[in-house]
Amino acid sequence: MKKYFLLLILAGFMVMLPTSCVDDFLNDYLDKAPEQGLPEDQVYSRLANFKGFFDAVYQGTQYYSGNWRDFNIKYCFPFFWDAWDQKYSSESVTDAADMGRYMEGQAWKSGNMSETIVNKLTYDGNRNPVLASCFMDIRISNIALRKVDLIEDATQEEKDDLRGQAYFVRALCHFTLFKWWGPMPHITNVIGPDDQWDIPRLSANETCKKIALDFDSAYMYFEKAGKIRRDPPLGVPNHLNYSANQMYRPNGMVAKAWKAQALMFAASPLNNKNGTADWEEAAKASWDALKVALDNGLFLLAGKDRYLNIYGADVTDESLWTYTCGNLSWNGGNWVTSTNRGYGATYMNGVFGASSGSYSGVCPTQNWVDKYETKWGEPLNTAADRAAATAAGHYNEQDMFKNRDPRLDMDIVYNQSQATGWTSGKAQIYTEQASGTTKYSELLNQSFLGITKTGYYLRKLLWNNSTKNQVSSIFADPLCRLAEVYLNYAECSNEAYGPNTKGVPGSTLSALEAVNIIRARVGMPDVLPAFTASKETFRERIKNERNIELAFEGHYYHDLNRWKDRQAAMSSTLYGVVPEKVAVSPEFPNGFKHVRTPLSADRQPVWKPQMYYLPFNNADALKMSNFVPNPVW
Repeated sequence: MKKYFLLLILAGFMVMLPTSCVDDFLNDYLDKAPEQGLPEDQVYSRLANFKGFFDAVYQGTQYYSGNWRDFNIKYCFPFFWDAWDQKYSSESVTDAADMGRYMEGQAWKSGNMSETIVNKLTYDGNRNPVLASCFMDIRISNIALRKVDLIEDATQEEKDDLRGQAYFVRALCHFTLFKWWGPMPHITNVIGPDDQWDIPRLSANETCKKIALDFDSAYMYFEKAGKIRRDPPLGVPNHLNYSANQMYRPNGMVAKAWKAQALMFAASPLNNKNGTADWEEAAKASWDALKVALDNGLFLLAGKDRYLNIYGADVTDESLWTYTCGNLSWNGGNWVTSTNRGYGATYMNGVFGASSGSYSGVCPTQNWVDKYETKWGEPLNTAADRAAATAAGHYNEQDMFKNRDPRLDMDIVYNQSQATGWTSGKAQIYTEQASGTTKYSELLNQSFLGITKTGYYLRKLLWNNSTKNQVSSIFADPLCRLAEVYLNYAECSNEAYGPNTKGVPGSTLSALEAVNIIRARVGMPDVLPAFTASKETFRERIKNERNIELAFEGHYYHDLNRWKDRQAAMSSTLYGVVPEKVAVSPEFPNGFKHVRTPLSADRQPVWKPQMYYLPFNNADALKMSNFVPNPVW
């Protein structure tokens, strides 16, 4: 751990933006000792120089093992976090999905968090230096907050915007560290070489509330700077012009929303300290966030356009804040040219990306597919649920994709679903018995290592790109979109006041009404009355709605933790369904036999109580005394 906190001391001296002369000048200065005589006001007095220093939080790199590598807040972004390798995504180390190849993701899922994996998530610049990047960006933000008044050629609005960004980045980095490693100290000062670095951890509840206060400060300064949103509203020139409006920078809408999210985490069972009072505080903040977003012109896209939040546009009118990767090639391309982070290797199985030996791909499990309700709103999560839907004539296990929530088709590739360019325009994912041997369909080509073992591929993050549909397109990470804000409000309001009460002063929506708005957008009916009588019965439908609407956008791993649902998820048996082609009959109306089959033992999850948080490197953890490290697993 000492190594991590030393990064706090060194951060301002290590971050570089090699493409900018201003940045080179600034970092040359920062590498000089104070006795060399260059006053710091010559560095921070010019707005361009100051931005050159602070903007390292967005694009800063270090020279690592012979290459320039990212060390910045992109490691706080779910898709960037996932898209570093073919070994795992945040969802594939839960019950939600399996990786096509057997790699570190399966080891993580089975409870074997090796020192190798930990190193890749801490300060390995070739992989995912989340911890190092966050601590460095906290330091940069604290320097910026201390020095911003030295700028001589900036307006008050420009200074306030920089303050807002610094508070926001400090909060985001603390929040990211908390989600992965648990409670942290809240660092608001620039730690020097003679200062105490072995700092005690706060409680989980305190950590979240300190983070919420920083997001609140960010909102206050964004409001002063006129940056509640960065682009003009709908109908005004430059609306949604990502580059012209520097929309990679955060804004007041997302600061307000993530203040509410931090309070939601504080109120959740893993972290709650004050019972219902924590939920009431989170519900009020969530309503404020929803109102700010709506007042600033955001709206839910039409159901058929929901995919634009991820694919085909830099940013949408549903987005509070988005990170765009720009235009990428059909087979994954690179997230950032300098670091060669191909997202295809993670999300796209080799049979789609024509990579027989390297691509792995995210393959949803049958357990996850069961979360998509019937089009009449009946749950299918359990055998009892499916039996009830079958008795109502609304579900048939041998025609299991018929009459389902439309988001199933939007998110998942299943046998005979839409597949542009493939045989008959349909995905062929089945086996066939012929002459005593098993034949595999084209999407189960056994010469590819990254083939689904669940019978499903992921569509949501790649849409229809494949070897048979080689279309380049914009790819973006919807860091915070309006649907999430509705769902956050619904969850907090339900826990504080129940499903039907408008308990937040001034609110015009109940928890139930907020969820039904999300469902109506895709043509789903209101939540059935059987699940809306109490907060307990409605709770599971809110969780399910959140899982489906925000599927594979980086929320599920952390939602399992905060609700203390990880034990149940990681104690479950994971299933797949690879259909077998048979003769059409009344029993098999589509000519395919579906049998739920457990995944192999090496792909099953394992529960350990210490799995809520990642461990630190063993050698570093032993150096800490006040900062109590997480247990190793």
